[in-house]
Amino acid sequence: ERRDLDARRRHGLTAVILLAFSQTYVLKWPHSNLESGAYLLAGKTRIVLGIDPGLAHTGWGIVEQCGPRLSCVAYGCVATPASQPLAERLMKIHHQIGAVVERFRPECVGIETVWFGQNVTAAFATGQARGAALVACAEGGLAVGEYTPRQIKLAVVGEGSAEKDQVQYMVRHLLSLDRIPEPDHAADALAAAICYTTHENGRFA
Repeated sequence: ERRDLDARRRHGLTAVILLAFSQTYVLKWPHSNLESGAYLLAGKTRIVLGIDPGLAHTGWGIVEQCGPRLSCVAYGCVATPASQPLAERLMKIHHQIGAVVERFRPECVGIETVWFGQNVTAAFATGQARGAALVACAEGGLAVGEYTPRQIKLAVVGEGSAEKDQVQYMVRHLLSLDRIPEPDHAADALAAAICYTTHENGRFA
């Protein structure tokens, strides 16, 4: 049983690596001079994972932080079709986020909390996907920062009620990307990673 699990994890890792290297928009190595406040210590480097959870699409983004500098290492999205059984969709999210953790070795993760809004059914599904992703992060020993959509918007744009396109624009600007990350779930995940670097639990040890 353990061998089967390891095989599935390797398969998931291969799938994620293929995603990261087969799409021109997925892997970038830009540099920026984003000042992240008192939490930054010059000369220290760490890898931060960002996750935008969703049952149909779970976005992920990898940001490298070196003192006040942030750079985008990779980003992508785990997609699961509605025709697939729920358990298999959650397993895919768990395995592929686990593969991202294994590939890039982040120290910490910023993940968006569930916003119920007016659609409780959709929020419940997002919560399940979020749980699957968090288990993968826990298995990797990552420190977890959980942020509301408002907190993420405030950290990235400076306005908690910012529109989605404003967040995407600022993610591109702060990480010096040549274009807005696609799909938008990946851009939101990078925003969550940026948010981690600006909060108390984003402080270097």
